[in-house]
Amino acid sequence: MDLNLKDKIIVVSGSAGKQGSIGETIINRIADEGGIPVLIDRNSRGFDYAEAFQKRGINSLFVQTDVTDPVEIENAVKKIIQKYGRIDVVINNVGVNDGAGLDASYEEFMDSLKLNVVSYFLLVKYALPYLKESKGNILNIGSKVALTGQGGTSGYAAAKGGVLGLTREWAVDLIQFGIRSNAIIIAESYTPAYEDWIKTLEDGETVLKKINKSIPFESRMTKTEEIADTSLFIISDRSSHTTGQFVFVDGGYVHLDRALISDVN
Repeated sequence: MDLNLKDKIIVVSGSAGKQGSIGETIINRIADEGGIPVLIDRNSRGFDYAEAFQKRGINSLFVQTDVTDPVEIENAVKKIIQKYGRIDVVINNVGVNDGAGLDASYEEFMDSLKLNVVSYFLLVKYALPYLKESKGNILNIGSKVALTGQGGTSGYAAAKGGVLGLTREWAVDLIQFGIRSNAIIIAESYTPAYEDWIKTLEDGETVLKKINKSIPFESRMTKTEEIADTSLFIISDRSSHTTGQFVFVDGGYVHLDRALISDVN
């Protein structure tokens, strides 16, 4: 199915993670569909990714940006407009489960909010005039932690709850401009960051097996490719009447009956 993403300017925050991360997988899927991935991230790895796209003949851009800084986000959008003159889609993909729990300081809690939800607000705020022109759309990458809790991560949970609130609020606010706003909710996906966390545990392999067993569908984690493919469908005009929705790409983790989980799976 042609998603009609060719030459669309698709801005993805948090897109310079390690190879195999959600953001990195999304930008590669965008390029494969003929879209133009525009990378916003603080990690200089993004320069290599943009250069690799350019060698493939894809007019990509990386803007190194501290997404907790409003001025840097505003300047990033200005650079994007200087180069392309438009923005068709914003994908807010920043997310760090930083463990800012009830024992965290006020500053640590606020830093978590700035990274994990305020950055979403700022990127959309500064991109909005151009989304209005293109009648583009917004996709927010969310987490099951907003709905299930996790323990020990008040900042991240509050931020991801806020992301879902913003998704619905923007869907209402922006209907008059023909702009759609949706969110994808992820449960367990074996990203490089997840692997790093598992390696810190004394009995990581046992923990990993237990987590896999907790996922009803096929007792496995969601692949980043599955998240990316669903993301591209939602931002495409093949999903043109979908707005204000939370789409769960989680193998049934959040909604399905726990009775489905057994030692036989």
